[in-house]
Amino acid sequence: MSDLMPTQTIGFAETRDGIRLSYRIVPGNGEGRCVLIHSLAMDKFFWEPTAAALAGASEVLIYDCRGHGVSGKPAGPYSTAQFADDLADLMNHVGWSSAVVAGASMGGCIALAFAAAYPERVNALGLFDTTAWYGENAPAAWAERAEKARNEGLKALVGFQKTRWFSDGFHEANPDVVEAAVSTFLANEIDAYVATCNMLGAADLREALPKFDFPCRVLVGTEDYATPPEMARVLADNIPGATLTILEGARHFTPLEVPAIIAGNLQLLIEAAKA
Repeated sequence: MSDLMPTQTIGFAETRDGIRLSYRIVPGNGEGRCVLIHSLAMDKFFWEPTAAALAGASEVLIYDCRGHGVSGKPAGPYSTAQFADDLADLMNHVGWSSAVVAGASMGGCIALAFAAAYPERVNALGLFDTTAWYGENAPAAWAERAEKARNEGLKALVGFQKTRWFSDGFHEANPDVVEAAVSTFLANEIDAYVATCNMLGAADLREALPKFDFPCRVLVGTEDYATPPEMARVLADNIPGATLTILEGARHFTPLEVPAIIAGNLQLLIEAAKA
């Protein structure tokens, strides 16, 4: 969404099944490491404002999930467990044994799956605008969205998405950010988008939550219609010691709408991980 910083590390990592993942590392002061996982149909640039707001407090690893951005887009089906393995392979590639792991929306589901499969690699967990389970009707609801995209194209979903992503005030004050998100959304390949939608419809990570044994912060906006505060409360209530922050007036893309607040929560997790 903006020019890359000249001091970054950029590259591709290969997963265990041969998929190339595009990544970049924003440098820090060496005192912390943080992995940030983007939302459905976004890419690593989703996290750029948050990484900038961290202002070097931590090394930040951002990447394009499989099926997204310039990473590989293999045929589906996809699973959250597969995406968790991708992150493990990426961390191996860059030489990170563990990190603070955080995700937004789809990225939060992946962070949960990673924490379930690789708990020893999670120093702390950040869950923004996300859920462990979309509900009993999720498979049908996500399949319906996927089929609308396949039959009518991603443009048919733009109006629906924009109202869910950002608050009305943010829309008016930041049209450039909104349009950048729309452009990223429209650049997705339909087959990969469909496979990812179906993955989210099938996701159910509730069983893992009580087993987590690391600092965790959950954050959601009061106007988040995609993963509303009720879903965030389920996360916070079932993860031992988790904190819950509900932001008045924010919607689903808090890393773009309030990046300084997200960065502040990540900084608290980085500090908690050191304790």
